[in-house]
Amino acid sequence: QLQLVESGGGLVQPGGSLRLSCAASGFTLDYYAIGWFRQAPGKEREGVSCISSSDGSTYYADSVKGRFTISRDNAKNTVYLQMNSLKPEDTAVYYCAAVFNPVGTVVAYADEYDYWGQGTQVTVSS
Repeated sequence: QLQLVESGGGLVQPGGSLRLSCAASGFTLDYYAIGWFRQAPGKEREGVSCISSSDGSTYYADSVKGRFTISRDNAKNTVYLQMNSLKPEDTAVYYCAAVFNPVGTVVAYADEYDYWGQGTQVTVSS
């Protein structure tokens, strides 16, 4: 069974950091593009970042550019989202998603993803 499990969320003060992990089971991530999305209460789901399967190409939303870094460790079958300089407006449930995409392009739109994790809560508050 293909499964994605996010972890690493929590409560952090403004300006702090968190690293989210997205671990895959039941399949290997090598040929999958991975995206991170978030949804705050009362707001639509927002694309945060994504990484291609092979050449490491990345995409970041303007709201997180320069603060968040996406990376992947195929040996550990895990993708990470390092979040620095966190702001209260980063508060949301964060989801990772995967889509089979061996050609190596980034996949920025949520509708193109086939597999989703259950989400992890990130709360930025003093």
